Amino acid sequence: MKLAEALSLRADAVRRIEQLRTRIVGNARYQEGEEPAENAAALLGEAGEVLAEYEALIRRINRTNAATTIGADGTLTDALARRDTLRLQHSVITDAADAAVGRNRGGYTRQLRSELKILSALPVAELRAQADGLAAQLRELDVRIQRANWEVDLLD
Repeated sequence: MKLAEALSLRADAVRRIEQLRTRIVGNARYQEGEEPAENAAALLGEAGEVLAEYEALIRRINRTNAATTIGADGTLTDALARRDTLRLQHSVITDAADAAVGRNRGGYTRQLRSELKILSALPVAELRAQADGLAAQLRELDVRIQRANWEVDLLD
């Protein structure tokens, strides 16, 4: 099995666990004299099985990520850490640029010349250029990660 397939199975397991959670909660109590739509205890047992499969997948995915080298990016684990950092950095820079131009200020505009003028404390154009560069790095890294996901076999 390829790593990408395992990642897809992991996502399916998460969705299934959430569906089971909803069904368990919906059937955990019922009115006297009526029957619940589903057996909550059986659903709990099924959730336990899916959780065990989920844990096994995560363990194998993590082992594979730690053992797989993808060139200059290091291991897949290193590349994933770098990708998370780039995403967060891009978000911080973009939010800073948005704040500097006055987005999210509730549409405030000066009504009179006598009102205080709001100035930007940050170089917006430079921040936008930096955000664009980070987005390009992020896309390129993500492509390398996705390529590796489809090329690498999942370890036991």
